Amino acid sequence: MLYFTCNPGKEATFLIQYPRIMVILLPIIVMLLTAVTLFVMRFVRPNFKYPWMLAIGGATLALIAVFFWHLHMPQSISLAPWQPATLFSFSPTWLADGTSWPYALSLAALAAAVIWTSIVREENDPAAWAGVLLLTALGILAVAAENPLTLILAWSAIDLAELLAMLRSTEGEERSRGVVIAFAARVTGTLLVIWVNLISIGHGNPIDFTAIPASAGIYLLIAAGLRLGIFPLHLPYRKENVLRRGFGTSLRLISAAASLSLLARIPASALQSSLLPVLLILAALAALYAAWMWLRASDEIIGRPFWVLGMASLAVAASLHGNPTGSIGWGVMLVLGGGLLFLFSARQRNIIWLPLLSLWGLSALPFSATATAWEAGNHVSWLYIVPFLPAQALLMTGVIRHALHPGETSLESQERWTKFLYPNGLFLLAGIMLLLGIWGWNGAQRIGLVWAAIVADFLAAGFTALALTVMIRLAPLSTTSQWTRIFRLDWVYNTLAAVYEFFYRIAEIITSSLEGEGGLLWSLLLLALLLSIFSTQAH
Repeated sequence: MLYFTCNPGKEATFLIQYPRIMVILLPIIVMLLTAVTLFVMRFVRPNFKYPWMLAIGGATLALIAVFFWHLHMPQSISLAPWQPATLFSFSPTWLADGTSWPYALSLAALAAAVIWTSIVREENDPAAWAGVLLLTALGILAVAAENPLTLILAWSAIDLAELLAMLRSTEGEERSRGVVIAFAARVTGTLLVIWVNLISIGHGNPIDFTAIPASAGIYLLIAAGLRLGIFPLHLPYRKENVLRRGFGTSLRLISAAASLSLLARIPASALQSSLLPVLLILAALAALYAAWMWLRASDEIIGRPFWVLGMASLAVAASLHGNPTGSIGWGVMLVLGGGLLFLFSARQRNIIWLPLLSLWGLSALPFSATATAWEAGNHVSWLYIVPFLPAQALLMTGVIRHALHPGETSLESQERWTKFLYPNGLFLLAGIMLLLGIWGWNGAQRIGLVWAAIVADFLAAGFTALALTVMIRLAPLSTTSQWTRIFRLDWVYNTLAAVYEFFYRIAEIITSSLEGEGGLLWSLLLLALLLSIFSTQAH
């Protein structure tokens, strides 16, 4: 059974009415049905000639369905209460409001753009398109989650999908270990959310994302930072040569957006902690390191993990400043700006302006998607903003550098209909980016902190001049250099792995000692020891 609340926090709750209320789940239903149809057609009719048209039709309809959210916001939809009620204070609930809508719109646009632009890449696999739609549906379920239970379920599904996809496409023990580290870090973040929720329930104040308790905000932020690789800084996916433009881009950006959506729910009042300066310093280090590595990467796909880490660090910084709206701006630009550049594989001079439109969204100037990026909602000093401005500028410079690189193919060699459809797929992302700057959510039509935007933009201009004259002569920075290893904090994970190996060997020695012919003697010895201890305590 489904329930609908037209305005969360008010008394009126209605049994779901069709078709108006189903608008929240409509894009998810469309994507899931399209994905299932593509999978079935692959086996039932392997010679089906129009899988691309089916995929793009479903993706486009889902994008239109997300626009329908805006007709009635805020509104929520819930499943029937789960039992026992003492364990499940909430049932899975999804909320369509000014926080979830920009994320959902960006993810739906990314899915449509991935399929639109696949016509110029060697990714004409209906299973890959179905995977993109499935991941996007899970991503929208995550960004629209109204309580921890809903978010944890969506996170777990995305993490399992990523784990399976990466293990299937990764070769070598070192890379497989990176996949496991990434999964472990995300699971740790999920467990932290579960722990915070259980503590809040124990105090009689269960967490609802529409009203987060003051004591829980900082821990939820740390949980998101763990999942994003910021606390502590780590990059398990440093060499991505298997999952490339389409499915790989969707996997990276959707997973990041699902974690960033939690930051958008944490108000400034829930971030009163002495840990704020420390976390800001850690986020600044992560942002500067990732932005520099993004600029120095040999191409945009190699630099994709650094783009995600750098943009996520800026979003965390905005949240630490008590500015959840600003974190949304960075989050949607991570998806839209990153998708626009990563899908720009077929280059042509007359469309080079398309990926460069990302510079407007990243500029933090008035009426851009990130206009609210550097506003502050708490008492943290404005000096903490300063270290992040060079990171923002380096990310913008990296966009220019990678957009001007030669692509994998030339659009001029493509067929006429491809030359028409491919730029339109890219423009879809750019159009949504421009739209979010002026309409649809709390960060639209905002002036923002103009001086910070101007400083970052001037720095970007200076870095671009240096990149075109000096840095272009430098070899791409190695991801295995000594400084990179220190900043990545892989030594932390290697230390933990060594500790685990130590205790594992001790357990193995104990197990082997208790097995075989000597096992009975050891058991009798332990039994005699226990009996002597108990008898001593009795006297």
